[in-house]
Amino acid sequence: MDDQTPSTELRGSAQADTGARGPRLREIPLRLIIPNLITVLAICAGLTGIRLAFENRYELAVAMVLAAAFLDGIDGRVARMMKATSKFGAQMDSLADIINFGVAPALVLYVFVLDQARSLGWIAALIYAIAAGLRLARFNVMDERETKAPWQSEFFVGVPAPAGAALVMLPIYLGFLGVAPVGIFAYASTAYTVVIGYLLVSRLPVWSGKSETSHVRRDLVFPMILGVVLYVALLMSFTWEVLVVSVLLYLCSLPFGARNWHRRYGTLTIGEEAAEKGLSEIDRGV
Repeated sequence: MDDQTPSTELRGSAQADTGARGPRLREIPLRLIIPNLITVLAICAGLTGIRLAFENRYELAVAMVLAAAFLDGIDGRVARMMKATSKFGAQMDSLADIINFGVAPALVLYVFVLDQARSLGWIAALIYAIAAGLRLARFNVMDERETKAPWQSEFFVGVPAPAGAALVMLPIYLGFLGVAPVGIFAYASTAYTVVIGYLLVSRLPVWSGKSETSHVRRDLVFPMILGVVLYVALLMSFTWEVLVVSVLLYLCSLPFGARNWHRRYGTLTIGEEAAEKGLSEIDRGV
């Protein structure tokens, strides 16, 4: 008995030391951290864009907001590619979205031109930022459903928030091309901002380009790749001109998406009318 007493005391001492130190922290694989780092960088870029706008460095401000939108758009894809999706990352991404697609573009636009419209300009900026938040909330609710409608892989309900961020800054692109951000242009920009906010929360069917049934003919693959290369080259050389043309083309494409939806389901919007035509409850959207 006397020989066993010291070893018993040593075990008790070791257990006491372990209890004092507490449980060991669980190690997290690096691949789980990388998507979250991209999300954090996107938030930093969006907030930096706001700061640059207040410092009257508008071109850099717009570049940072667009960079934030790009980073925010790829973090989820990177997470899925690396099999590093998590609930924490999804919440982080949602918080980043409202900053990068809602708050940052609205404030940069306000500092550049909407402040010339005084209170009306600020109201327009608020409307857009809130519309972006509502649009993102609706998307999250629809994306979390276990059963998704077949059309959700092909159509968005309203203009997606990333596209809205690029669209709403059209007055800034025009300002860089020489249009003075004063007078009637400021009030026209205010009305335009409200329209883009409405398109975000509308039930307009917008073609997403993500449908698995969409295919490209083999003989058009290489020309399409060359077209993308040409677009990027033009974007690097004539940034603001290309962005203006891109925004106008996107806006012109919206009626074609609505027409395509109308041909399939007989309605112009995704809403209660769609349910009346025989679509299930899940097909209504939010």
